[in-house]
Amino acid sequence: MPGIDECLLEAMRLPGARGAALVDWTSGLALGTVGDAPGGDHETTAAEAAELARLAAEHGAFAPDAGDDGRPPVEDVIVSNHDSYHLLRFVSTSFDSSVFLHLWLGREEGNLALARIRLSEMAARLVLG
Repeated sequence: MPGIDECLLEAMRLPGARGAALVDWTSGLALGTVGDAPGGDHETTAAEAAELARLAAEHGAFAPDAGDDGRPPVEDVIVSNHDSYHLLRFVSTSFDSSVFLHLWLGREEGNLALARIRLSEMAARLVLG
């Protein structure tokens, strides 16, 4: 079972990966980062991605069945722009499931479907604590 660093390095082996981070969406803090960050600043990117994650996780339109079963209220969020994809994969944890993996992929080199599958597998194996 990989820890944060191993998980992020595994994410960077995905085709087209530009950068990856593990972020706490309640505080907006990056718990670990690797590679590049959009705009060049991992902490700013983490805070901005956390706002998007919070929006999806806390609003009924996006998480209508959010309950207290310990699972994150949303599986993932995908944002695409002209040259890249941002994939936010929520991680189930033994505490409050308030973290997500953020993968930044180049659009030309990346495979969004493969990245989504692999990030899901990584999130399931990730050991926090």
